[in-house]
Amino acid sequence: MEITKQTIIGDMLKEDQGIAMVLMQQGMHCVGCPASAGESLEEACMVHGLDADEVLQAVHAYMADK
Repeated sequence: MEITKQTIIGDMLKEDQGIAMVLMQQGMHCVGCPASAGESLEEACMVHGLDADEVLQAVHAYMADK
């Protein structure tokens, strides 16, 4: 699965539950929230004031290291 800023959070977590920890480490603490499951990574980052490119880079680093 290619993960981009447009990837839906719920789809990312279906692909790999470990991504939840990466998102939480980046400051996205509502990963379990039902609303977040339907948001894109970019939308969720915007809501939390996070840089989507930095969060995406962290997710890609996690995926490359596993």
